[in-house]
Amino acid sequence: MGILLGVFVTLSSVGAGALGTAILILLYPVMSATRIVGTDLAHAVPLTLVGGLGHPYLGNVDFQLLGALLVGSLPAIYLGTRMGHKLPDVFLQRVLSILLLGLGIKYTLF
Repeated sequence: MGILLGVFVTLSSVGAGALGTAILILLYPVMSATRIVGTDLAHAVPLTLVGGLGHPYLGNVDFQLLGALLVGSLPAIYLGTRMGHKLPDVFLQRVLSILLLGLGIKYTLF
């Protein structure tokens, strides 16, 4: 799974979270959504680090945009992590499914 995920993330630029979560949900249907998301995020960190380190050298990073993204996303990650433990697993699974379906439709049609 790791090799395929690494190749797909590199080729498609779809985040490891979107692809990894979808694959983990299929492979481990009885695992809690919180555990799937946590495992996938821990896996995405080294993937993103390795992939992201090369882009500044190639001139592919807009640092002003990066700063703006981090200002919004870092607090949201903290809040989302805290909320994830308080929400029912069924709710999280449905939200993840809807988000992944939406991404699938977007990448299929556009």
